[in-house]
Amino acid sequence: MYDLMIIGGGPAGLAAGVYAARKQLKTLLLSGDTGGQINTTLGIENYLGYQFIEGPELINKFLTQVEQFPIDQKIGDKIRQLKKIGNGFEAITEDGDKYQSKTVVFATGKKPRKLNVPGETELTGRGVSYCAICDGPVFAGQRVAVVGGGNSALEAVLDLLKIAEHVNLISLTPLTGDSVLSNQLKDAKNLTIFLEHEPIEIKGQGLVESIRIKDIKSEEEKELAVGGVFIEIGLVPNSDAVQGLVKLNKWGEVTVTPRNETSLPGLFAAGDVTDVPEKQIIIAAGEGAKAALQAHRYLQRLTK
Repeated sequence: MYDLMIIGGGPAGLAAGVYAARKQLKTLLLSGDTGGQINTTLGIENYLGYQFIEGPELINKFLTQVEQFPIDQKIGDKIRQLKKIGNGFEAITEDGDKYQSKTVVFATGKKPRKLNVPGETELTGRGVSYCAICDGPVFAGQRVAVVGGGNSALEAVLDLLKIAEHVNLISLTPLTGDSVLSNQLKDAKNLTIFLEHEPIEIKGQGLVESIRIKDIKSEEEKELAVGGVFIEIGLVPNSDAVQGLVKLNKWGEVTVTPRNETSLPGLFAAGDVTDVPEKQIIIAAGEGAKAALQAHRYLQRLTK
């Protein structure tokens, strides 16, 4: 029986680990991986203390600090379900392992949203990607497509314009990303933008060969020859393990108070999986620290 179980190995979970250790809580860090979304971020320019740092490098610095403390780590075994038990909580992993604790900080982050069109699943990893920063260099000199109209899509386009022969940007709506990004696309000679178009199929025999799109007004269909499709349409919270256990909002985010409390006493949540606005690394880290401190105070009240 641990004092605290931290579920998630991104900025929120790792920060919670540091603060839990400093409060001398018997702590378990349980996560399918470490780093979360930061592993797919090439350059970070807005984390305090660094004018520029690559995502994996920042996570390594977080991990180095966490490893200075006596925290049990179970990395690589993703949580399947979190249950309330008489004297605390029990986490059941996909491998069937079970871990118990008096309190929990749930910090599982988010995952890429899918298009759910024919060919997407079959060709994932074979030309379909959810991370232009990770996989973009593979498509150097090729024609590619980026699906989305927000900041992540525009950033992907800007990265790919430097290495791809031609980039097709496909957005269901007018572009919603920051003007500082969209303005950089105006003079791109190897870019075609399809606004108010939706992907309807990704085609290929073993590898991506084309993407079919439809004009949502005229319903005219086009087929674009591409070797890669980068899907950048947002993220969904990894909250399946606590569905039915705590209150979620309409987007599936865990609802929390300013003290990181969920609707279930003893269960705290932090980072992108919650309804806290502005999904940023520095905010997630701060929320993780807060959540661990609140868990410590909760445990203090239990022993009084």
